[in-house]
Amino acid sequence: MTTRHLRTPIMHRAVEHGGLVFIGGTTCDDESLDMAGQTREALAKIDKYLAEAGTDKTKLLSATIFVTKLALKPEMDTVWKAWLEPDHLPARATVGVADLGGDALIEIVVTAHR
Repeated sequence: MTTRHLRTPIMHRAVEHGGLVFIGGTTCDDESLDMAGQTREALAKIDKYLAEAGTDKTKLLSATIFVTKLALKPEMDTVWKAWLEPDHLPARATVGVADLGGDALIEIVVTAHR
């Protein structure tokens, strides 16, 4: 059975199937923030989406992070490492992209288990 959480006009923020929870691309709301600030805000939203689906960041399996400026990746990595404990790091890829719309610097997609 598939369970969908937090409907928006174009998607559900979290979709669960077979014990896996998929969180769609998550960006910040305040695009005036620097990379660290945008990362913190996006990760806080992911915490809420995971909780809504009955799981948490300690159960992350994978993450794909899209950034518009790879030179700012060290700022993102600092926030990422503060957010997660070393024993709970998921498999991860960081991908440079030309544009995420507006002034967004980062978009994060994660998969977790329940």
